[in-house]
Amino acid sequence: MKTTILERDILHLFAACVMWVAFAFPLWAQDTTSNKTTQHQQLNPVVVTKSKKPSPTLSQAPVQVVDDKKIERTGSLLLSDAIKQMAGVTLRDYGGIGGMKTVSARGLGSQFSTLTIDGVAVNDCQNGQVDLGRYTLGNSAFVSLSNGQQDEMLLSARATAAGNVINMETREGHFLPGERTHLRIGMEGGSFGLFSPSLLLERKLAKNLSLSFFGNWLRSRGDYPFTLYYTPSHEDSSSVERREHSAMWLATGDLNLFWHPSANRTVTAKVHYVQGYHELPGPVQYYVKSGSEDTKEKLFFSQVKYQVSHNKITWQLIGKYQYTNDFYENFKALTATRYQYNEYIQNEGYLSGTILWQPIRHLSASIASDGALTTLHSNLAKNSEVNRLTSLSTLAFQYKRQRFSIKANLLATLITERACDIPSDIHYRRLSPYAGISIKPLNKSNIRLRYFFKENYRVPNFSEMYYFVMPLDSLQPERASQHNIGITIPLTTRTGRDSLSQRIYSLTVDAYHNNVKDKIIAVPRQNMFIWSTMNLGLVDVKGFDFKGTMDWQWQQSSLSVTLTYSLQNAVDRTDPDNPKIYNHQIPYTPRHSGGATLYYQNRWLNVGYNCMLVGERYSQQQNNDETRLPAYADHGITLDRTFELPIGDLRLQAQVLNLFNVQYEVVRSYPMMGRNFRIKAVYSF
Repeated sequence: MKTTILERDILHLFAACVMWVAFAFPLWAQDTTSNKTTQHQQLNPVVVTKSKKPSPTLSQAPVQVVDDKKIERTGSLLLSDAIKQMAGVTLRDYGGIGGMKTVSARGLGSQFSTLTIDGVAVNDCQNGQVDLGRYTLGNSAFVSLSNGQQDEMLLSARATAAGNVINMETREGHFLPGERTHLRIGMEGGSFGLFSPSLLLERKLAKNLSLSFFGNWLRSRGDYPFTLYYTPSHEDSSSVERREHSAMWLATGDLNLFWHPSANRTVTAKVHYVQGYHELPGPVQYYVKSGSEDTKEKLFFSQVKYQVSHNKITWQLIGKYQYTNDFYENFKALTATRYQYNEYIQNEGYLSGTILWQPIRHLSASIASDGALTTLHSNLAKNSEVNRLTSLSTLAFQYKRQRFSIKANLLATLITERACDIPSDIHYRRLSPYAGISIKPLNKSNIRLRYFFKENYRVPNFSEMYYFVMPLDSLQPERASQHNIGITIPLTTRTGRDSLSQRIYSLTVDAYHNNVKDKIIAVPRQNMFIWSTMNLGLVDVKGFDFKGTMDWQWQQSSLSVTLTYSLQNAVDRTDPDNPKIYNHQIPYTPRHSGGATLYYQNRWLNVGYNCMLVGERYSQQQNNDETRLPAYADHGITLDRTFELPIGDLRLQAQVLNLFNVQYEVVRSYPMMGRNFRIKAVYSF
């Protein structure tokens, strides 16, 4: 296979990563405690809140974190903007601000990735995946992605059951003495009708009681130009067209309550509402100029988390109710008087309890039990109502010391479901183990080695099982096993006589092997709302993730650089007698991908740069020239400055996205935006 220019760029990026390792290696063995000089320094005040960011270098399983500072620097608007910066992530983007965006990590598929908000899972029983384009980041403290499972012991069983966990942690306001109110007003606009005002209000009601409200409105016409090629080779005739029927709007309201009645008790509550409208332009085809499909969605949930710590026991209770309404309509008449529409209404009640016990200093054990009753109604004549009763239980143990930690848990899954037209219930039962270890082999070095093994079990979602596939017994649950081995290296050095300048290095390298049996693949059929699903049988995934960060800090300026590179060999190993698809890369999974971000902060004008490189992919099981999607590179630059006013601060930011106006497709026939601009102003006091 010929190497494309972009593939060479990605290989050059990998070479740069190797050079990074070679550059940093002499520093890893340094003893940074040798500087005996003591300086009197005035330190910035430390803000302590409920949010505790996971450590990428101390965890047993790989975890990546994008905090609020990086969200602000990169101008990330949606959750998908933050996730696509991470290594080992395959983001499916169906074009524009309003296009659906789902994520697959390490070849496991989007249904293996669970989204949690403040540690409480957001469930979608209809299609088993969450559209990351429906969540904005205006009040997030950080976003994290954990492969395998999160490193905490106080987890719900549903969070433990996930193959990968995306967690959005809500920002909790910190008030200095005499402060009672914080207000942040933002206004963002950009190309193709992008308009997004936002408001964040934080209010201290009592000594240990505060609330916050975040509201956001997002609108876009989405009518961007693109080049329509008449053949897959892109070497014959073409024409410049404009994306039509792609307008959208999204309204978000998020109310949070934070209560700390005592030093060992915490209550957090959230009420979240999202309502949106999206036109679906459909795939780009010759002679097809516009679409005729719309979707409308409503999402409401309320959740409460109560945590108590007493002596050697800590326990947690979670309660949640979620309501979702999705409505799809197609104005192309099926007959002279009818049009197609599908409506889905989901209701779920969810309870979770976890007890953590630490009998001796280094040993802890936890038990978690979750129960959920989920109901899906639809207007389809067949299987118009489906009910699912889910019970998840976890038993976990951890032994943790300074130089090593060991953790193991066992998850029991019990699911019973019934469809209205099915005479008998369907049952699923499974035990799934996990084991992880982290070792610090050298006493005077912060280098750590880690390994984890995990089994996952995913039952088909309602759409896969009941609505758009063949008979019920044609689709089997997925079973996945994950193996990961890695090394993490953090380092901090101080330079200069005043010790105010410092360099912070961080390097994580992980190799993994995932094996998925009866993997369910979903691809759009004739539109973005109706999918075809199938079991591939056996998928073998071998990969490698690299992430390196460097932070240089001086007295009045700083420079942050991040490099990522991922290699994924995710192939179909179902039938050796079928050479057309055997050992072929599974759809939409690139072998090579990577990225780089740079941010230079100073007194005058802060400058940011980011680049995302994605290698070639294939849109179907069979890899050939007709199904090949070419590699692409997406560059962007950001300029921003903060002005201190007599009352509050004003931050101005300007962005150029897809700087070189590259036309590419993440999903076949869904062209992405070319060069576009954004301007943002945020006033805080």
